[in-house]
Amino acid sequence: MDTQPQKQLVLILARQFASNLSTPMLVADARGYLVFYNEAAEAVVGRRFSEAGELPLDEWLAAFEPRTVASEPLPPERRPPRIAFDEHRAAHLRYLVTSADGIEREIEVTAFPLFAQTDDFVGIVVIFWRT
Repeated sequence: MDTQPQKQLVLILARQFASNLSTPMLVADARGYLVFYNEAAEAVVGRRFSEAGELPLDEWLAAFEPRTVASEPLPPERRPPRIAFDEHRAAHLRYLVTSADGIEREIEVTAFPLFAQTDDFVGIVVIFWRT
C-alpha cells in the first residue's frame, strides 16, 4: 500500500494546526527540511516563512547559535529537533539562542516526531517559547 498520500495528509494537518496556534511552531518533513513555521514563529525569527522558504532544518537552526544555559555551544545531537528527527522520540530542553534581532533569548523547545502509521515516519513538529 502506498502511504505517500497519508504522509502528505499528516504534514498538511500539522501545518494547519500550526497556523491556528499563537505559540511558535515549525514543521519539518522526513527529509529534514523545514516546510512551515507559523505567524507566531515569524515574530521570533524576524521574517515570514514565505520569505525564508524550505531549507534544511539544521541549517535554519544553526543560524540562531544555540547554546546551553551556561552559554556553551549546544551540539545538534543534543537539540530537541535533532533528537525527534534521529531517534523518533519526543524531547524537551531549555537553552539560549540569538534571535534575528541580535538579542540573546532563553527559550524552551519541545519537539516530537510525526507518523502516518505506527512506523511510518513523516517528519517532526517543534514548539518553542521564550522563558
